[in-house]
Amino acid sequence: MIAIVKDTATEAQLGHFVNWIEGRGFKTNISRGEHETIVGIIGDTTLIDPFLLESMEIVEQVKRVTEPFKKANRKFHPADSIIDCGHGVRIGGGNFQVIAGPCSVEGEGLLTIARAVKKAGATMLRGGAYKPRTSPYSHQGMGPTGLDLLMEASAELDMPVVTEVMDPRDVGLFLDKGIDVMQIGARNAQNFPLLREVGKTGVPVLLKRGLAGTIDELLMAAEYIMSEGNPNVILCERGIRSFETRTRNSFDVNAIPVLHHLSHLPVVGDPSHATGYTRYVRPIAYAACAAGADGLEIEVHDRPSEAWSDGAQALTPPQFADAMRRIALIREAISADVGV
Repeated sequence: MIAIVKDTATEAQLGHFVNWIEGRGFKTNISRGEHETIVGIIGDTTLIDPFLLESMEIVEQVKRVTEPFKKANRKFHPADSIIDCGHGVRIGGGNFQVIAGPCSVEGEGLLTIARAVKKAGATMLRGGAYKPRTSPYSHQGMGPTGLDLLMEASAELDMPVVTEVMDPRDVGLFLDKGIDVMQIGARNAQNFPLLREVGKTGVPVLLKRGLAGTIDELLMAAEYIMSEGNPNVILCERGIRSFETRTRNSFDVNAIPVLHHLSHLPVVGDPSHATGYTRYVRPIAYAACAAGADGLEIEVHDRPSEAWSDGAQALTPPQFADAMRRIALIREAISADVGV
């Protein structure tokens, strides 16, 4: 349930109203927009008489919200959320960012790739220090050493770092290292203890859609994080498993506008994991931009044939630079005022 507060309400009146609601065992979420303030009421709101609320002096209107996700819901927070990822980089609300780098951190070569992607226009650096692999015999990542290499690159290039955390026990290590954005991968999209743990940190979280997860399941995963007090969630469409075998996954371009309709959280597209093949990454990146994505996550490697993991889907630095040029043109086209 949400209560839309009159613009004439004072802070004292708003505080009294919130205390009244919370005194009856409910949680509240206050969203202040440019023209209105909304108080989200979380709990079994069947116990609240909406007519009683509307009779209160400061309440303009009361609406019931049927979706189970509350904090991630645009009805609770009409304005787009803007997430501060560090180093002056913000995403959402018109701020578009590109996250680029290798699938795995492989040593000192990370710096070469990082310099190349920044030169091409990437604003955030990705790289896996911990890798969830289908086979236990595949490369599992460099661990803490990989995190150190990421932070060295971040310091030199003044770029936020995005890297995946897989275990609730490692969250403290990520905090100690100063990781800017913790990524929750598709395989952990419903690892609820992990979602709750990153929710306690306040650090931005890039949350990927599960391998066969619905849009509602992605939003409920975000709700787990936000329910622990962390509002800094970035949603990521990375393709879902379907009957099609010609690509690694099927990129759900529908999800981008649907998520923007349902939620105020930024939405990023990952064309690399969606397709699994270099030849398809750029077209899908362009489609995600045209659909209104707030950012992209793209894998880049200077020697894909020698990559420790996922070289088949990595762009080379020249390919990435070409993609960035075209992405800028697409974004300019879709944001142009054509007077319609």
